Formats: sequence, C-alpha cells, structure tokens
Amino acid sequence: MTVTPAQLLRGLAVVAFLVAWALLAHVGSAGEGSADLSVLLGVTPIMAAVGLLLWRSRYPLLAGGGNLAMLGAIVWLWPTLRQNVALLFFVQHLGTNLALGTLFGRSLLGGGEALITQLARAVHQGALSERKRRHTRQATLAWTLFFLGNALVSVILWLFAPPSVWSIYANLLSMPLLAAMFAAEHIWRLIVLPPEERPSLAQVARAYRLHGKQTPPANPS
Repeated sequence: MTVTPAQLLRGLAVVAFLVAWALLAHVGSAGEGSADLSVLLGVTPIMAAVGLLLWRSRYPLLAGGGNLAMLGAIVWLWPTLRQNVALLFFVQHLGTNLALGTLFGRSLLGGGEALITQLARAVHQGALSERKRRHTRQATLAWTLFFLGNALVSVILWLFAPPSVWSIYANLLSMPLLAAMFAAEHIWRLIVLPPEERPSLAQVARAYRLHGKQTPPANPS
C-alpha cells in the first residue's frame, strides 16, 4: 500500500496529538500545570462517548436533553473536578478499558459472531475459511483480555502504588502498550494465516468504518 505525503502528515499529526495529550494528562495527574486544562482533557473523552451514545438513540428529545444535562453537570461539578484531577483521569482510563473489553467480550457470548470475525467478514465480502473464523475469534478473545487486564492493572496501581506510578502506566504507557498489542496480533496473523487471508491496513480501516456505521448486533439471536 502506497502512503501519500498527505496521509503521512495526517498520521504524524495524530501521533503528535496523542503524545501531547498523554504528557498533559500525566502532568495533570501529578497535580501540576493548569487544573482547568487538565479537567478539560479529562472530561472531553467521557463527554464525547456519552454524547455519541445519546445521539445514536432513537429519541431526539432524550438525546438533546441528556447532552444538555451532561453539560450542566460538568459545569456544576467543575470546582470539584479541579480538586480531583487524578481521580478524573483514573475514571477515564478505567472506563475506556472496561468499555472496550465489554465491546469485544460480549461478542464472544451466545451464538453470535466475534467482533473481529464480523470485521473480517466485511473485508472478505462474507467469505471466511474455518481457519480465519477460528483466528478472528481467538483475536477477539485476546483483545478482550488485553483491555480487561489493563483495567485490572490500573485499579491495582491506583489502590497500592504512588499516583506517579499509576500515571506513568495509565497515561504514558497506554499508547505504547496498544501499539505493542497491534504488532503482536499482526505477527500472529502472519504466522497462522496464508497471504490471501491477511487483510491490508486499508481494508481493516474500511471494515472498522463500515462496522461503525452499520453497528450489527454482537449476538443476533
């Protein structure tokens, strides 16, 4: 796959943004820097996730009212949040990993297809070998354990380690750990699947976009 200069620049910009976000979150969790900026960094992903869930509901009034109520609650709680920045980032990190672990894990229950199997079926237009189905189900389980393991380690460090140690793990190591997991899955895919059953990065990205638009149920039964 050929990468254009524009795509390369966009990728570098995303990486720079994520690095800056992680550094600012670490500084905020340590009680340094601007408390208002730290709170803004902490609540933005939470508000975005809740807002997206509300807007995807079938009840516009509920969605609009819920978003307004959330904004009002953030404004009302802002002074309290400024005094509990580290706790805010802990809730953000824990909630993100639990949500992703649940998203992957619930697709393994019942008679439905695993989440990565659904994505692979979108890439291959519905045709999957038994080997591919087995691999994608195992990969879904691996991602489930990865996110739930992240959540567990985060809780243990929050309870028993100094805040700086928890912040290093949650804020500074999250992206490297995620990248390492992607790399490990890619190497595993190269080992167990033949070339014709390995999707390109562009195909994977397109499958994620299609899945996000269609949101098929994890367990159709």
